[in-house]
Amino acid sequence: MTNSGTTPPADVMQAAQAYVDAVGRKDLEGLVNAFHSDGKVIDVSRTIAGHDAIRTWARNEVIGGTLRVLEIVEQRPDGQKLLVHWAPAGSDGFPAHYDFTTRDDRITVANLQYA
Repeated sequence: MTNSGTTPPADVMQAAQAYVDAVGRKDLEGLVNAFHSDGKVIDVSRTIAGHDAIRTWARNEVIGGTLRVLEIVEQRPDGQKLLVHWAPAGSDGFPAHYDFTTRDDRITVANLQYA
């Protein structure tokens, strides 16, 4: 499913969409709450674990940027891998793979890697 516009593919899982929507709204608490309390982010080679650490990371590195879903690369019962265009504040951005593992409509692991 390729998407070159601004509308995300319709099959993005609820937890992943909550993350994307929170970035778009610049909603720090919405982004944090997309994760289970024991959730973690793997940002290339760094691991950020738990709501407090995710909040700090998102405040410093995510909120203020733009995130657009381009394609669903892989669909699994417990998550999905998305090809996105991520643009940190003040940059043109770059393609990345955001691989979300979920449980109960919340993210347990968000593995964010350059595409």
